[in-house]
Amino acid sequence: MNNTPSANRVHIAIYGKTNAGKSSLLNAIIGQEVSLVSHVKGTTTDPVNKPMELIPLGPVVFIDTAGLGDTGELGELRVKRSLKILQRTDFAMYVMDINDIDIEKYNESIRNFKKYNIPYMTVINKIDTVSDVRIQELKQRFKDALFVSAAKEENILKLKDELIKRIKQEEEEETIIGDLLPYNSKIIMVVPIDSEAPKGRIILPQVQLIRDSLDHGIKSYVVRDTELASALEDIKDVDLVVTDSQAFKRVSEIVPKNIKLTGFSTLFARYKGDLKTLVEGVEKIKELNENSKILISESCTHNCSYEDIGRVKIPRLLNKHTGLNLNYTFKGGHDFPDDLEEYDLVIHCGSCMLNKKTMQTRIDMCTEKGVKITNYGVILAYLNGILDRSLEIFNIKLNKN
Repeated sequence: MNNTPSANRVHIAIYGKTNAGKSSLLNAIIGQEVSLVSHVKGTTTDPVNKPMELIPLGPVVFIDTAGLGDTGELGELRVKRSLKILQRTDFAMYVMDINDIDIEKYNESIRNFKKYNIPYMTVINKIDTVSDVRIQELKQRFKDALFVSAAKEENILKLKDELIKRIKQEEEEETIIGDLLPYNSKIIMVVPIDSEAPKGRIILPQVQLIRDSLDHGIKSYVVRDTELASALEDIKDVDLVVTDSQAFKRVSEIVPKNIKLTGFSTLFARYKGDLKTLVEGVEKIKELNENSKILISESCTHNCSYEDIGRVKIPRLLNKHTGLNLNYTFKGGHDFPDDLEEYDLVIHCGSCMLNKKTMQTRIDMCTEKGVKITNYGVILAYLNGILDRSLEIFNIKLNKN
């Protein structure tokens, strides 16, 4: 459980006004003090993440946000950071102090949840500080709310049960490849070993695809690009070859045309977001000019090398393809800008380090601003002239107009 990547956990964010008892509630749910608790307003200054196993739901990460309604320049920055968490929230809990029922702030938060399509539940805390009459009165106003006392741990088990129930109602069974190939299919995963490959291990998308194949009875074989040709001779009736996007061109030359070919990043474009929209995004390349601005967004931060796919290889290939010296901006981690309208195209990584909610929100943000977005795998296949082939397994075609 502890090794489950954050990207594969349900992200549960706790929102509410300052001093509503959010941190106390998180501590009560988890059963340990992970968030600092104080009667002083504004104790939580930055979002606090706590991964845990929420049985029987599975691995989740709770996010304790700074209080909404915080004042002053620093307070406004805290609130802005809390609202930024909305972009990666799978499920929200809005906590109110029973002695401070702020309907305006509550309704504002609910509008934000609906804007980002976030399912939510309302929790009214500190019921140990008021009479039963007051509790019953508020139960009539907030019929779906959970009434608890974090300090006294009253109704916390009921809250956890309801939380699991509501999240399960929202869940859909998702797969990377299990719905594309039938049971007993064969795939070959091509994993080039270069300076970008972590020593002693393979990267997360490759691990996840292996597990997804096991879950669906698909036989998987892992080889380097240097052994691919001989592997194709050894393994008969291969249904699909999946390659690292950087090796698209040379792998395409090795794999016979009768065998389908795609990339890890292209698979994750569908698994984590909207592949059709990302494919449509590459059409923007035809309209780029010398003044065009490109945002390249990576979900993780790492040292840049001469082989770096986002900061070196894609800009070099795109400049060569267009014959232009384009303007690039690079962002990493959760640093995704709000002023998207200043960019002509967004090129996103495969988002293996982001949960699906974050990636879909970023796609929605671009769509809302009228900015085209694509991803590493799609654009590399396009620039190498094999995008149609890499999309064949998904029954999607590039618009030739």
